[in-house]
Amino acid sequence: PMNVRPLGDKLIVQREEAATMTESGIFLPESAKDKPKQGTVIALGSGILNRDTGDYIPFTVKKGDTVIFSSYSGTEIKVNDSDYLIMTEEDILGIVD
Repeated sequence: PMNVRPLGDKLIVQREEAATMTESGIFLPESAKDKPKQGTVIALGSGILNRDTGDYIPFTVKKGDTVIFSSYSGTEIKVNDSDYLIMTEEDILGIVD
């Protein structure tokens, strides 16, 4: 179970596993693997605070969505031997349908 809860406009994404083999069957060493730019939304904060009204604006993404983000988005964290990213919704480029 996830024991980290994002605050405010933050969300937690679990990055997809890096490819270990090319399409032609060549195994990739650890140093040659690109970090995937796609992952699954695991947890959401309360939303973006509207400073005028004091209300929270809900996220466009929801838990379980597969999203695409830029290479250097978010902050990497390790929880229970699993790697995650904490980022804002602004770091997300799109939702994969």
